[in-house]
Amino acid sequence: ITNATFDYAVTFPNSKRAKESLGAAKPLTVANYLERWLDDVEPYLKASTHNGYRKIVINQLIPALGNILIKELTRKQVKDYATALDVTSKTLGNIISPLRAALDDAVEDELIAENPLANWKIKRKRGAAKKRDHVNPFAHEERDAILGALTGQTKNLVRFAFWTGMRTSELVALDWNDIDFVRGTVFVTKAITQSSKVAEETKTDAGEREIKLLPEALRALQDQKEHTLLKGEEIFQNPRTGERWAGDQPIRKTMWQPTLKRAGVR
Repeated sequence: ITNATFDYAVTFPNSKRAKESLGAAKPLTVANYLERWLDDVEPYLKASTHNGYRKIVINQLIPALGNILIKELTRKQVKDYATALDVTSKTLGNIISPLRAALDDAVEDELIAENPLANWKIKRKRGAAKKRDHVNPFAHEERDAILGALTGQTKNLVRFAFWTGMRTSELVALDWNDIDFVRGTVFVTKAITQSSKVAEETKTDAGEREIKLLPEALRALQDQKEHTLLKGEEIFQNPRTGERWAGDQPIRKTMWQPTLKRAGVR
């Protein structure tokens, strides 16, 4: 009872008071609210964003804060949890972001008076180690070895990727009408991830952009025309299925990783 976990109807299912107990509102925990919040916001989020939020809620927030009543959650509790995590500042921000958004909605739903995370920015302790991604691009020889290990559509896809810098999810969503051969540009407006299944707008506004097509990128498109131009839809297909790649993961698992092994490239 003290922890607000006692359920009268479950403990005494045959009691006449069980129905009365079922009608009473149970105190709402952080876990209960976050699960409900995920369902409520799903229609308004991109599939990839919602899937990312769901993973954070299930794997991070609920195990750490789920048993706390939503009305009793404090900034200090979140701060103690956040500062104990050994992650980069960006990852930490990604974890706290859905919790902050959910608490904003809880205020609108009049479940709490104010968001304890409002106007709060996480500060790292002085001297705390900052993890950085080590950027180590392919050398020209490695790039040539990778392309030499490919043929047909997959070679065209990888060559185009090398010379445009587009994200894999953007390459998957690319259609022929996104190419302006007169001006020599590609207009990037959408992406397909493993979560979305269908094309969605790019993740950020900055993701919508126009890219100048260098000669090698144009060469890849010219070579790809014989495979998919007449269909008039997607530019790059999975050669195994003859259809658009089903997200970015199949490319990585069934084409990219085996290609690196064949090419002898890290």
